Amino acid sequence: PQRQPQRRCRFCEKKPQLRRPKTGHAVCRDCFFWAFEAETHDTIVSSRMFSPGERVAIGASGGKDSTVLAYLLKTLNERHNYGLDLRLLAIDEGIAGYRDDSLDALRRTEVSLGLPLTIFTYRDLYGWTMDEVVRAAGRRSNCTFCGVFRRQALDRGAGHLKADKLATGHNADDVAETVVMNLLRGDAARLSRCADGVTHTGGGLPARCKPLKYAYEKEIVLYAYFKRLDYFATECLYAPAAYRGHARALVKDLERARPAALLHIIQAAEQIRFRTDARMPELDTCRLCGYVSSQPVCKACVLLDGLNSGNPGWLLANPRLVRLSNSSSECLLMLGVIAPNAAVAPAPGAAARDRHALRRRILDDFLNLFFGIAF
Repeated sequence: PQRQPQRRCRFCEKKPQLRRPKTGHAVCRDCFFWAFEAETHDTIVSSRMFSPGERVAIGASGGKDSTVLAYLLKTLNERHNYGLDLRLLAIDEGIAGYRDDSLDALRRTEVSLGLPLTIFTYRDLYGWTMDEVVRAAGRRSNCTFCGVFRRQALDRGAGHLKADKLATGHNADDVAETVVMNLLRGDAARLSRCADGVTHTGGGLPARCKPLKYAYEKEIVLYAYFKRLDYFATECLYAPAAYRGHARALVKDLERARPAALLHIIQAAEQIRFRTDARMPELDTCRLCGYVSSQPVCKACVLLDGLNSGNPGWLLANPRLVRLSNSSSECLLMLGVIAPNAAVAPAPGAAARDRHALRRRILDDFLNLFFGIAF
């Protein structure tokens, strides 16, 4: 019988060791490293993510995505002379049995890569841990609290480090899921920017960058495995209850049927154009903590007020009242009254606990005046 020709790597003469989930190409390990790193470099260059001399805070959790991102940025920074000052930035949400273990892995990454690590905690920033939030609010809305708090914590941490950019480990799967979620929610404002490689929040906050936005999650796992990177692989204890899980299931089904579907979802979102007369939220600053917000009071302060007042689910169940605060007068701000030129607290933390009684009385008066609701 005729012998079958020996299979070769797509790019060299070596024997292939894997098939890329993204392209289907059979490649050897070295060529996989080369292609994966070259594609990440191309994403960085084509999006003009960084400029020489910038300080970049890498949002690190100890998981595969952020560990691969930190390794890649250090490698590419040295190889292509980006001229970046790289720092690791971690947020400890206070989830026992999960975050403490992942931070141990992150500290080992700090040593192996030689990048300085800074850790901020929910306890210090907000006066609560996520375990305490879940006990108070239940699991149904825990990801709402954590997502809002974590995003603000990363921005505050990057500001503390005086970083020019904040790099996150969002991969192609994450971006595609976010696009689908924003479509399902009808959230045009977030849909218009969720697929961007660089997003500028404004308000003096560092721009956010996603160098791995075209990298498939499966390939990130392969890269970490073959590079023998040390990372923490356990999923968050509270993640199964997240709404994102429905979008993830849909995206995974599409990927199984057609691997290129992930890239096509992202590319479609990148090309969406909204009408010039479409109304988008106008960004301002929160009157309580000074954080960037499209509302008089930011979502973090809204959630904190619910926690500190002992009724965390009430405002989440009444979003119409949050929207009404835009048209309310200064004296009827739903979560408090401060003068337009009043000093702003550096962060919503323990001080929020001291103010919640006054804010609650103002809120009760507001509801009683406009809706006849008394508590």
